Amino acid sequence: MDFNMSEEHEAVQDAARDFAQNVLLAGVIERDNDQKFDRTLIKKMGDLGFLSMMVKPEYGGGGMDTISYVIAMEEISKVDASAAVIMSVNNSLVCWGIQAYGTEEQKKKYLTRLSSGDEIGAFCLSEPEAGSDATSQHTTAEDMGDHYLLNGTKNWITNGNSSEICLVMAQTHPEKGHKGINVLIVEKGSPGFMVGRKEDKMGIRASDTHTLMFTDVKVPKENRIGEDGFGFKFAMTVLNGGRIGIAAQALGIAAGAFELSLKYAQERKTFGRPISDHQAIQFKLAEMATRIEAARLLVYKAARLKDQGKNYIQAAAMAKLFASDVAMWVTTEAVQVHGGYGYVKEYHVERMMRDAKITQIYEGTSEIQKLVIARELLK
Repeated sequence: MDFNMSEEHEAVQDAARDFAQNVLLAGVIERDNDQKFDRTLIKKMGDLGFLSMMVKPEYGGGGMDTISYVIAMEEISKVDASAAVIMSVNNSLVCWGIQAYGTEEQKKKYLTRLSSGDEIGAFCLSEPEAGSDATSQHTTAEDMGDHYLLNGTKNWITNGNSSEICLVMAQTHPEKGHKGINVLIVEKGSPGFMVGRKEDKMGIRASDTHTLMFTDVKVPKENRIGEDGFGFKFAMTVLNGGRIGIAAQALGIAAGAFELSLKYAQERKTFGRPISDHQAIQFKLAEMATRIEAARLLVYKAARLKDQGKNYIQAAAMAKLFASDVAMWVTTEAVQVHGGYGYVKEYHVERMMRDAKITQIYEGTSEIQKLVIARELLK
């Protein structure tokens, strides 16, 4: 085992930290208040390679490993979790899914566009009755010969309004259950494709989350990924990798809140001494740092297994389960360390606490992660 970063990984970390601290930080509170992410920032993320880190260079990506990706995710999540989830969906779910299972024509047509930052992607699995139970797909894709006719509703879709390319899971053969589901590449602007209401969320407020509606949308057969009925397996496989990205996001939220707490504790004085001199605060900082380091090792292990081509299902679920709990605990303690200042927006940690909660919910709730871990253990 080697716990040291390579020079390439250090370069990725430096670039991501520089972008987060010098570009994202300045307007992060305003973006949270306005519930809007500046499109020019998405373009900058694309220009810097953060939207296609694992995409092969021939398709416009960086050709990097998963370790590089989680390193960058952590640094960006330290400052802006909304930027990080835009990055996560585009990298882990959309680009990786197309690259792993798409045809050569699909890769050439879509990956270059998704890599540049000119366009971004969305992953459309959840429905009003299909959250944790992803098999209950009521969105249908009727086989019409040379195309599918898509009808249904998807909700909780990250990048729902800002995306141009959507991967949509839909049921084609209801009698086959989950083996009848297909995944289709659907482009924004297709007749019958409508963007519904925007969710008013507790956290990651700058990331747009929308309901998407499809009414007799014609999707060419060449836009199906994989064989007929491959959609559910595609979704589950892609989500296994996506959990690594969300675990890295949770890790970054926790690490960012810790760094702010450490700095504040050394500056804030009570009774004539920095509060970092008080054992009560020292114990909080010590436990925060320890839990964060444990989460980081779990995230890196999952990423390493993925890079090695080994089974990473259990490791990814463990990383997401633990890192999301750490994010929630650390950010709550960060507010406590800041005292009254932690309860106001100016000091950032209240936003981080709100952002942390979603990491226990999306891309598989903590309860689902426990099911995944248990099933892997019992095999």
